[in-house]
Amino acid sequence: MAQVLDVPKTAGPVGDPVSPAQRVARRKALLNWIAVHALGVAAALFFVLPFVFLVLTSLMSDQQALTRDLWPHPFEWANYQRVFDTPGFLTWWRNTLLYAGLGTVLTVVSSLPVAYALAKFRFRGRHLSLMLVISMMMLPPQVVVIPMYLFWAKQLDLSGTLWPLIIPMAFGDAFSIFLLRQFLLTIPDEYLDAAKVDGCGELRALLRVVVPMAKPGIAAVALFQFFCAWNDYFGPQIYASENPGAWTLSYGLESFKGAHHTDWNLTMAATVLVMAPVIVVFFFAQKAFVEGVTLTGVKG
Repeated sequence: MAQVLDVPKTAGPVGDPVSPAQRVARRKALLNWIAVHALGVAAALFFVLPFVFLVLTSLMSDQQALTRDLWPHPFEWANYQRVFDTPGFLTWWRNTLLYAGLGTVLTVVSSLPVAYALAKFRFRGRHLSLMLVISMMMLPPQVVVIPMYLFWAKQLDLSGTLWPLIIPMAFGDAFSIFLLRQFLLTIPDEYLDAAKVDGCGELRALLRVVVPMAKPGIAAVALFQFFCAWNDYFGPQIYASENPGAWTLSYGLESFKGAHHTDWNLTMAATVLVMAPVIVVFFFAQKAFVEGVTLTGVKG
């Protein structure tokens, strides 16, 4: 007669019962997952719903925009055409693209060599130069607005144009220099040493070695500068307010709002058109932007 052996029940890989401790751990993990995602959805709705309300209002008629209706009926797509047909709106677009595009290029081109020198060169006064750059970041632009306006308007006669805002970008930006410098510190010096052994000078090493490796940092700086110039209201108000032909979208939108203060649908449509390019640019450049900001400051 075969002897029957009592085999104890243990948690095995397949088909075995789960212990109470494991069930509690799984329940806690599920509750944590639900809580985290619920907070994430709530935060997303908090930021998205105002934009949804903005878009829906822009598609309403004049009468419906003043009511409590939240859904347009019918959709008035012609509102955007009416905004584009507003005298000066396309001029504001052209001026903003010039200001933001040219200013971004000048800022990157002028800030990168300075950041490279502060990150990779060893010279007397390097730390003092870095402290001066950081101190310029702490200086509010309103402090120097009066002497700068007198210089550009009285000495160079450039009031009523955007050039007093664009030309200074050709001499670097303190925040861009600091951000690029922090990113360039993460690039090993061995790559530069190898390039110099192959006969590259400092400028060629910068263009051939540093720039390709610093693309995320450059993209982050370019996006910061582009967004800052695109949304700038203070600068155009100071220098270009007297000349409607030099207005930007941010400043022109205020004038548009004053002229259509009862037409909330048109005001919302104009706001959407001002915001759309920035959202599109950030959507396509989000990966490079996040990577550049994340890697900045890892070393140094």
